[in-house]
Amino acid sequence: MSISVKGDEVTFSEDIFIVSKTDIKGNITYCNDTFINICEYKENELIGKPHNIIRHKDMPRAVFKLLWDKIQAGEEIFAYVKNLTKSGKYYWVHAFVTPTFDIKTNKIVGYHSVRRSPNPEAVKIIEGVYRKMLQEERSGGMDASAKVLNDTLLSLGVTYEQFILSYE
Repeated sequence: MSISVKGDEVTFSEDIFIVSKTDIKGNITYCNDTFINICEYKENELIGKPHNIIRHKDMPRAVFKLLWDKIQAGEEIFAYVKNLTKSGKYYWVHAFVTPTFDIKTNKIVGYHSVRRSPNPEAVKIIEGVYRKMLQEERSGGMDASAKVLNDTLLSLGVTYEQFILSYE
């Protein structure tokens, strides 16, 4: 198990899993030691804080809207996400996010995310798509950003998850 820093990027081996749990509002309720080590925060700086404490400015808001729409509807989602460390470094993850249900009421009570090291080739591709989305977001808002993603997926004939999973 190894974590390394190359310039401003933090990378980690395929046998490492970053785990966190949040409440229904996205506030962190649990994070494993790997998450703490990679993002460079202390546990007490993370627990109770919004998960977007590690959001990188290079991430389009439309990706997070897609993610939230899916998990709030009780569905799971895979996504490539660029995160920010406390010191300003970044790291990419291949995330699997699922809702957590109350066993008695079957209502969503939180969310669980397991992240692993992404395929570097996939990052190159998704980074280009996200860059175009951000350009559109700056000039035309989140809907324009989402249109870039939807048009890309439509041209490929795949859903977002199919696109993400095709580069595993």
